[in-house]
Amino acid sequence: MTLDDLDYAILRALTTNADQSTTQLGEKLGLSQPATWRRVRRLQEAGVIAGRRLLLDAEKLGFGVTVFLGIKLATKGRVSLEDFERAVGAIPEVQTVDHVLGLYDYRLRVVARDLADFERVLRRRIMTMPGVGNVEANVLLSEERRPGPI
Repeated sequence: MTLDDLDYAILRALTTNADQSTTQLGEKLGLSQPATWRRVRRLQEAGVIAGRRLLLDAEKLGFGVTVFLGIKLATKGRVSLEDFERAVGAIPEVQTVDHVLGLYDYRLRVVARDLADFERVLRRRIMTMPGVGNVEANVLLSEERRPGPI
């Protein structure tokens, strides 16, 4: 599928606010509602728009600490990647599990109510998992969300 400038404008607008109607989107872009709807539908059918997500504010929900963990799997015992991913994915405080290339095998985004809560999750849930070797923690101080490369 080849995207034109109008497709990219639609994607940028939806990245900013995915809740807007095709009428609102069309008004911003100078298109009719049906033309906007057809373009959005075509982008969805082609898989360019893979879905829409609800973003929750973790801090307002009582999770004031976000920590990024780098995890290097231990070579002894050789736990399978699928087993590790399944086990770590079952921990509710783990928001993302990224298999990465570099010093660590995985990068996790973990939320906790406070540092004591994070320590509990780390000690009781993550460090006790089979296959976990080295772990490095980086506490998030601030975050600036940026739209993608569109």
